[in-house]
Parts: sequence; C-alpha cells; structure tokens
Amino acid sequence: MPYVNVPNDLSKIKTKIAFNLTKRQLICFGSAAAIGIPAYLLTRSAIGSTGAMFAMLVVMLPAFLLAMYEKDGLPAEKVLGNIIRAKFTRPGVRPYQTQNIYAPFTGQTVLGKEKPIADKKKTKSRKG
Repeated sequence: MPYVNVPNDLSKIKTKIAFNLTKRQLICFGSAAAIGIPAYLLTRSAIGSTGAMFAMLVVMLPAFLLAMYEKDGLPAEKVLGNIIRAKFTRPGVRPYQTQNIYAPFTGQTVLGKEKPIADKKKTKSRKG
C-alpha cells in the first residue's frame, strides 16, 4: 500500500502553478527577467560582459528577495514595513504611564504632577 506523508499544518501549504513555483514567485521572477535582461543587453557594450552581468544581478536581486524571503509567514515587503514602522515612524522609548483615577479624592492632580501627600504623624507601636 502506498504511503503519502500529510503535514499536520495545512495552512503552510501553498498552491504551485508552474515549474513548482507559486504565483507570487512567478510574478517576481518574471519581473526580474523583464528588468534584468534589457539591463544586461544595454550595458554589455559600455562596461563589458562581466560588468554587465554584475549590474544585471544587482538590478534583479530585489525581485528575487521579494519572491523568496519569508519570515514567520510574512512576505518580505511586510517584514520590511514592520521594521521601518518600528524603527523610524514610532517613538523609540514608550514609557509606561498610568492614570490615577483616585487622584481627585486624595487632593492630587490628574495630569501626572501629583502633590506630595502630607506625612502622617508617626505613631508609636507597642512592643510588648
């Protein structure tokens, strides 16, 4: 009897379309080829074959990164967006601040500038 291995988590399975690649990978590789091949052909006469090949690799690398990189189930552009949001658009230090809802009852102000509470008279404790 043939045996087929079935993974436990079926949400990680992606539909393959052609050449065992997903639709996202096909689109990214196609766009990389559409940008990289003309870049190679246009720069080959100016900087030579080897230089044109390296220029083509540099031009195609972002598309390959978008196609293949995935972290925690998120594609590369979402990971980069999260990094940019966390490092640049949000404040670096987020202090923990509470609001004392009982401040009006104790004579303290509400906006974080609290008045010092009067010291209570020290009472003698019995030791006995």
